[in-house]
Amino acid sequence: MRPAHPTEQAVGMHYYVSDADGVGGRLREDDEQFRVRELERFETEPIDAPTDAYPHLVFRATLRGWDTNDFAARLSDALGISRERVNWAGTKDKYAVTTQLFSVYGADPEELPDVDGADLEVLGRAGRNLEFGDLAGNAFTLVVTDLDRPDNAAEITEELAAFGDLEDASGSEDAAGTSVGVPNFFGQQRFGSRRPVTHEVGLEIVRDDWEGAVMAYLGRPTEAEPEGTQEARTFVEETRDWQEALERFPNRLRYERSMLHELAECDGEPGPDDFRAALERVPSNLQRLFVHAAQSYAFNLMLSERLERGLPFDEPVAGDVVCFADTDAPDGLEMPDTDRLQRVDERRLRSVTRHCERGRAFVTAPLVGTETELADGEQGEIERNVLADLDLGPADFDLPGEFYSSGTRRAILVRTDLDIETEPLSLSFALPKGSYATVVAREYLKVDPVSLG
Repeated sequence: MRPAHPTEQAVGMHYYVSDADGVGGRLREDDEQFRVRELERFETEPIDAPTDAYPHLVFRATLRGWDTNDFAARLSDALGISRERVNWAGTKDKYAVTTQLFSVYGADPEELPDVDGADLEVLGRAGRNLEFGDLAGNAFTLVVTDLDRPDNAAEITEELAAFGDLEDASGSEDAAGTSVGVPNFFGQQRFGSRRPVTHEVGLEIVRDDWEGAVMAYLGRPTEAEPEGTQEARTFVEETRDWQEALERFPNRLRYERSMLHELAECDGEPGPDDFRAALERVPSNLQRLFVHAAQSYAFNLMLSERLERGLPFDEPVAGDVVCFADTDAPDGLEMPDTDRLQRVDERRLRSVTRHCERGRAFVTAPLVGTETELADGEQGEIERNVLADLDLGPADFDLPGEFYSSGTRRAILVRTDLDIETEPLSLSFALPKGSYATVVAREYLKVDPVSLG
């Protein structure tokens, strides 16, 4: 175990679990070198199914250079419908080749537009829209370029196999087909790779400081941004001149501009309700993301503290809460079912440990919300300490509208079969929904997370 990059530490990821030096390099030198394909479990009816019973058109899109939200906006504009009628199971990054499902309420196949960088394949119709639960996981192929120490990949693989309590690491130069485990951190993208402030917005919301939340999003410039953007953020922080800020913020920052429009239309100085209304100008899924990022930050801190204390990730200690495996997961994918939880006391410790060894159960930590029950024992102490340091509690998540969260729990370890190829170095693996490819890749590269893209 070794300290993580400072930018990762700022979002709660304090350590790498592998001690070997990273191979260096970068991901996404070209979008084609970062490929993601959804592992789906959503059934459709034939395209000629009656539209009164099956009003949702379902299609698979392979996107190049499209963020999921941006593509949904482009699609809804072309169809002349509300963006809320476009749904998907998982949000994907712009800088990749991504293949995922979309559903559109009330659309017909011939109405789908031709969009540059998007290949659409109509699958059929459905009686409901796609939801997050319809995504089982994602399969990834990542190519690493500009490596410094490519030979270190085998040693890192061996260490990650040991961390996941997996015994089949080959240790060979081409460690294909090896199973590895890593902490199930939320990756840097959850918080913003170049400007990690999403969790800071969420923390202000949960603390009922709507002005602080808006200013965390509009202000707080970072050196990774263009100089003009930094100047615009500094200006709005110093002046609160919303109308003039609109003139200074570039058009590409449309969410910031939506907030500024709302504030500029206020009579007099905006109050808490006005700042909340400004936040509600962004799409509903992004409103939820603010609070989810705050939960994710706390979760990352809890995992880092567990690592510091030397507690296992692959098996429980007394007081832990475990969840059981989803029996409907696709072959080869370990998928936790966090609706099936069990608190582990001394009496159950041995039997639950056996379940974890066989991939039938997983130790969890909380994504804190109104219904969260914290663990007991040493893990419970970790959870309470982190929340106390952040001045948060479950009741704080009883928020209006899209900002409300009941919370859940999440597995602290993610394991996967990993295929590695050399020349160029590429990593191919599958992860359950909600887990990040970069939490695997970061162990191999050990670089500034901006290079993980």
